[in-house]
Amino acid sequence: MTATTSTDWTASGIAAGVRSRRRLAVDVVGEALDRIDARDGDLAAFQVVRREAALREAEAVDGAIADGAARESGSLALAGVPIAVKDNVAVEGEPMRAGSAATPAHPQLANHEVVRRLRHAGAVVVGITRLPELGVFGTTDSVYGVTRNPWDLERTPGGSSGGSAAAVAAGIVPVAHGNDGMGSIRIPAACTGLVGIKPGYGVVPAEVGPNDWYGLTENGVLATTATDAALVLSVLADDPSLAAAGDAADGPELRIAVSTRPPVQFVKVDREHVRALFRTAAALMHDGHTVERHDPSYPTPIAIAALTRWFAGTALEAEHLDPTLLEPRVRTHARIGRLVIDRGLVREGPRDAWIASAGDLLTEYDVLMTPVLAQPPIAAKRWGDTSWATTMAANVPWAPFAAPWNLAGFPAMSVPAGVHPEHGTPMSVQLVARPGRERTLLSVARSIERLRPWPRTAPAYAD
Repeated sequence: MTATTSTDWTASGIAAGVRSRRRLAVDVVGEALDRIDARDGDLAAFQVVRREAALREAEAVDGAIADGAARESGSLALAGVPIAVKDNVAVEGEPMRAGSAATPAHPQLANHEVVRRLRHAGAVVVGITRLPELGVFGTTDSVYGVTRNPWDLERTPGGSSGGSAAAVAAGIVPVAHGNDGMGSIRIPAACTGLVGIKPGYGVVPAEVGPNDWYGLTENGVLATTATDAALVLSVLADDPSLAAAGDAADGPELRIAVSTRPPVQFVKVDREHVRALFRTAAALMHDGHTVERHDPSYPTPIAIAALTRWFAGTALEAEHLDPTLLEPRVRTHARIGRLVIDRGLVREGPRDAWIASAGDLLTEYDVLMTPVLAQPPIAAKRWGDTSWATTMAANVPWAPFAAPWNLAGFPAMSVPAGVHPEHGTPMSVQLVARPGRERTLLSVARSIERLRPWPRTAPAYAD
């Protein structure tokens, strides 16, 4: 088997090669499994590696193509693509631990709908990736280990989709599934130099935990290119027209608002992240878009509305688990959430007001662009051994820009925007649009990729 270079290690390239029978799915999947063996020892991105099952499934893809399945219109869009799935959606035959010792270890009886769609499109799940316990916090560490950033092993890849991000940024798989309740796709994408998209409410089936953290959580994609992000999102959304959005060479002229104002008071934004934002804005302006400085208003009730859902959603996830097996910080988070629920503090009024206000802004402007992170990624360590207060104090000022858009249910994504000159870690911009405009975001991401290309993988893992 000939090793694939990073420039060929894309979902779109692999699928085209497998459908045309220029490549075999079993070879591509075998290479991904070999990459897990060679690279994951330092990263701890994977909770489960599906070696035998993945090879069997790849053989089935090759058999279907030999029988002519790829000639059917729109079939096998992800033929033979090795993909990683986050360990909080069900993969048939595998345990779903959600980063916790308190969850049952029995195999899942059926695939989550997003996994079913991926497999129906010909993708092969080579492994299941790690997350912090119940996906609560913004670094990926749990009783199962500490996941590390391929750009700097001493730093976190973010969370909660940190295992998926590390697997893609290390070139192990070309794309991965993630989900995002308070920034859990966009934050890891920003930490590891990836494209990460959280679709708007209802575009992709959610069904994460009892109630998706009261509607905050969406399933989405981490990828190395806008084209791959669009392709996988089209499968997750069961909307083939989305796939073309990541290939648009020239989209319409857009009005883009640029803001560095953090949604949380007293947060200081690293100056290099600000410079990366304005360099990206300048490139888009020179490309023909109208770019203006405009700061959204983030009233205090927005933060309260997001926090109450975060607390209460955690309480519902922990409700039937043995509390003695949960991390102390997660027990505290869930206990606060139970008080929130009992006192009826999850209210729709502040959320509705924010949706209306954000909708007005994103009617005046097509896209809002902000930083994703306020600071470089924090340390990779066993944060679960620290207190709830210590974790909160580390998480909130580091990555404050994502959560408002979960509350609104608007599509948002992270796009690479350079490398920090002092720390050597990636920097990114966040793109936000009103509901139904995922195509606009993907088109802008493709423009940024064309104007300011980024490395596909972390330098130490480049082929």
